[in-house]
Amino acid sequence: MALKLPSLDVLKTFAVVAQHLNFTHAAQALHLTQGAVSRQILGLERQLGYPLFSRRARGLTLTPQGAQLLAPVRQALSILDETLLRAATRPGTLRIKCPTCAIRWLLPRVIQLQNDMPEVHIELTASVSHGLDFDNEHFDAAVVYGRPAMRRLTLHPLFDEVLTPVCAPALLPAGRAMTFDDLADCTLLHPTRDRRDWLLWLSAAGQTALPSGKAQHFDTLDLAMGAALQGFGVAIGDLCLLEEDLRAQRVVAPFPLSVASGAAYYLAYPQRNPITPALAALVDWLEREAACSRARLPQAVVRPGMTKTHGVDDQFSLVAAGRAS
Repeated sequence: MALKLPSLDVLKTFAVVAQHLNFTHAAQALHLTQGAVSRQILGLERQLGYPLFSRRARGLTLTPQGAQLLAPVRQALSILDETLLRAATRPGTLRIKCPTCAIRWLLPRVIQLQNDMPEVHIELTASVSHGLDFDNEHFDAAVVYGRPAMRRLTLHPLFDEVLTPVCAPALLPAGRAMTFDDLADCTLLHPTRDRRDWLLWLSAAGQTALPSGKAQHFDTLDLAMGAALQGFGVAIGDLCLLEEDLRAQRVVAPFPLSVASGAAYYLAYPQRNPITPALAALVDWLEREAACSRARLPQAVVRPGMTKTHGVDDQFSLVAAGRAS
């Protein structure tokens, strides 16, 4: 005979008690009395026919049966939460995940798409995480940095990462272009602890060491760019991601040398056939916008394996004005 299923409220109580291993703390988290929580667990144990917790002077511990039950209960509650969230989401809504560094490129384009197509609803979430987990995250698609290793993904390449130093216009020397020697007096802003972006650009420029001992490190490219926009130093920036800031001259690119890192940005989503009209509209729009961003990149970009053709002191007409095109 099939066992009568416990109520969802009782199973949730079990999961919370297992998390805290303390009736009082679990009761506070559930906004119940300690007695109510204790009675729910005791009733569940009687229904199942075995103890879930060992009661000890220092608190609770899971019994082997309780430990065996916990993982599938948590998974079932998570699936139910996700299903309820999906059911409550506005029909046709696209939930998009994006790393914080790419938000400055993606956000204005998402807003423009929604203005042009009011029937397309997009919820954009910025995340410091570059990982993807469509099975457990509530997203329909994601803009990702680097080619994901996950299987059963549809990938649309957007643009390569092309790096060059950027700074606020106020940091440019008066009456002349910035030279490599000027960097010795600047604070270098690093979006990674290993300084790889700066070192990659310096290597392409024929330099073997950092020009300045003054440095600040950030956990994300977006934080480093925020510091550069405020005039705190010179950062390595991605030309596509900074396209609007460069056009508005909130930052300038004081050197003509640009270096492709070998990484790229992609639009990714789980393989499905057919895709929804809203997702199809987003794919078409972002591919066209990314093509325009790629077309506006400088023609002379040093790529991995290429030989440097210009030093950083070879100044061209775009130096002081930034990339106005």
